[in-house]
Amino acid sequence: MPTLFLIAGSLMAGDTADTAATQWLTTGAFRWTAGRPLVAPVQTPGEHRYSVKDPSIVFHGGRWHLFVTVRGRERSHSIEYLSFASWDEADSAPRHVLRASDGYYCAPQVFYFTPHRKWYLICQASNESWTPKYQAAWSTTTTIDKPDSWAPLKPLGTNPAGKKMGLDFWVICDGKKAHFFFTTLDGRMWREETALDAFPGGWSKPVLAIKGDIFEAGHVYTLKGLDRYMTVVEAQGGRGWRYFKAYLADRLEGPWTPLAATKDKAFASMANVRHPTPRWTDSISHGELIRAGCDERLEVDPGNLRFVFQGVLNRDRRGKPYGRIPWRLGLLEPR
Repeated sequence: MPTLFLIAGSLMAGDTADTAATQWLTTGAFRWTAGRPLVAPVQTPGEHRYSVKDPSIVFHGGRWHLFVTVRGRERSHSIEYLSFASWDEADSAPRHVLRASDGYYCAPQVFYFTPHRKWYLICQASNESWTPKYQAAWSTTTTIDKPDSWAPLKPLGTNPAGKKMGLDFWVICDGKKAHFFFTTLDGRMWREETALDAFPGGWSKPVLAIKGDIFEAGHVYTLKGLDRYMTVVEAQGGRGWRYFKAYLADRLEGPWTPLAATKDKAFASMANVRHPTPRWTDSISHGELIRAGCDERLEVDPGNLRFVFQGVLNRDRRGKPYGRIPWRLGLLEPR
């Protein structure tokens, strides 16, 4: 079991961390060790759950706060909240389905927006009263540890790329603007922007951010102390059914330069991950880097990257429709 509690809170900067950051920034060479599965679906009365996926996680108030998509038979998509002091407690932590919506909503992103002194939940959702009924949505709370406190979802008011609303919506801020990223399942990732004082409204028309052999789950981070940004984005059909690529930029507006963005040189794939015994996944799918803080800048420590992801064995997903694939969550640590 990885000693995950060691990364809670501030990390000591030193020669080892600086060297690690310099190495991957220079070479684009990542090597990971996967721990055992950390979170699996839990069955509740009247609801059969197929999977736990799409993690978003922050550390605040001495505890981890984990938000995930749960796929079920009776309710296809919803967002579940777990909180725990150490990762060895994660799978046994109480589960709470958020009441921000009674309908379809999933793929959460959670961060603290400092100007409003509120926690924001960004997700994809559908509501018959919206036009269009499917789009990016948002909710807020002042108390992240109270799952019933999230306000009802509202449309974020972002714009489609052509006729495509996209999916796996993501917000990150710099000193002046909020930036909204999404993918459209056609090898393209898009960006919109708004002034910080207009957030969560006022979005611009989308512009192309990255074009290539990419799929979904495009997540963007600030590299703490380096004044640079990194995008990790999911691709298909490389070393493993699903895997992740990485791109770098000096500005959130781009341009984005490939860092580890091929099948043979990936951010995280079956080619650069060492697995536990027994092995439990053949994919590195929709994941989030563990952040060094919890605010809108989405900072990660470049010398201490950790990646929470969803995984599954090929034999366990074979023959199943996507909604019934038994995804579980795990953690990649550097080696």
